[in-house]
Amino acid sequence: MSYIRIQWRIPMGTLTIRLDDKLDRELARLAKRTGRTKSEVAREALRRQLSIQRFRALRRAAMPYVAAAGYLTDEDVFRDVS
Repeated sequence: MSYIRIQWRIPMGTLTIRLDDKLDRELARLAKRTGRTKSEVAREALRRQLSIQRFRALRRAAMPYVAAAGYLTDEDVFRDVS
C-alpha cells in the first residue's frame, strides 16, 4: 500500500515585530509546551484580539438599538435570552 502526501500551502503575509526578552521567553515556553511554533501561537493570539475588537465594534454599533428596545444592561439581555 502506498500513500501520497499532499501539502496545502496557504498564502501568508509576513509581519515582523520586536518583543522584549520577557515576552519572547514566555512565547517560546508556551510554544514548546503546546507543541506549536512561536508564529502559530502569535497568529492565534492576534486572531483572538482581532475578534475581540470586532465584537466590541459591533456592540458599540448595536447599543443605540438595544437601548431603544429597553436593554440597558447585560443582565437585561441574559434575562430574556436565557
